[in-house]
Amino acid sequence: MADNPRVRERPLSPHLQVYSWQVQMVTSIIHRATGVILAIGSLIVLWALLKLAAGPEQWAEVAACATSPLGFLVLFGWSWALAYHLINGIRHLLQDAGYGFKIEAFVRSSWISIFGSLVVTALIWVVAMMQRGGA
Repeated sequence: MADNPRVRERPLSPHLQVYSWQVQMVTSIIHRATGVILAIGSLIVLWALLKLAAGPEQWAEVAACATSPLGFLVLFGWSWALAYHLINGIRHLLQDAGYGFKIEAFVRSSWISIFGSLVVTALIWVVAMMQRGGA
């Protein structure tokens, strides 16, 4: 087909040039990404539970991994993904019930999902650090 001079080339994905990024698009993409992150994080939780069942020596490996800088980053990221996915899931549930379809409400709820997840994550970690004596 490409060798036929009468066939014009069609543009590929013109939507990439037409649409500009909006908060609604970003929240949709982040929601999908956090779902994947939570699924992978669930495998890490399963690994930790298996180590816990194996005994104190095995659990010490998990504790050492979790208290490392990389482990802290993974735990922090996973807790943010959980908070975001939860808040944005509630937002979607409300929209399924018929609320928040006006453009202003849709944009506002998108920003609430983003900033609300950051606040919830910060609260989780402040409480966790206070309980463990880290703060």
